[in-house]
Amino acid sequence: MVTPSLPRLLGFAGLLPQLAAGYVLLENNPDWRFTALAMAYAYAALIFSFLGGLWWGLAAAAGERAPKWLWVAAVIPSLIALASAWPWATGGTWPGPSMIALGSGLIASLVVDWRLQKIGIAPAWWLSLRVPLSIGLGGITLAIGLA
Repeated sequence: MVTPSLPRLLGFAGLLPQLAAGYVLLENNPDWRFTALAMAYAYAALIFSFLGGLWWGLAAAAGERAPKWLWVAAVIPSLIALASAWPWATGGTWPGPSMIALGSGLIASLVVDWRLQKIGIAPAWWLSLRVPLSIGLGGITLAIGLA
């Protein structure tokens, strides 16, 4: 199934902030390093939480058809994003483990998306959009976390 053009355009535009942060890090300017890391972390946490919100919305729209596991899955990304802020909140300067947790979570989110598609709660084109976006943002986030 073909993804509608507006969700596809906006979805792929959503990779730009993380690409920009990665580019700034590649420039290896120490004056901008912390800012780029902070922005990359914040963006990954925001989008991961947003995915949970999407799942919550799909569960709400499905009503009685929504499996109970979906409601639980919908809150997990926000909780992981919050927990991954611990190094920042305690004065840590390198968010590598947090970035790896978020990048891995973004890629692992495809399991939920696949199940949503399989049970007919997500639109027919859902995976054709979610796969490249989750792998793209998750991969960039992992690369930043490992850099």
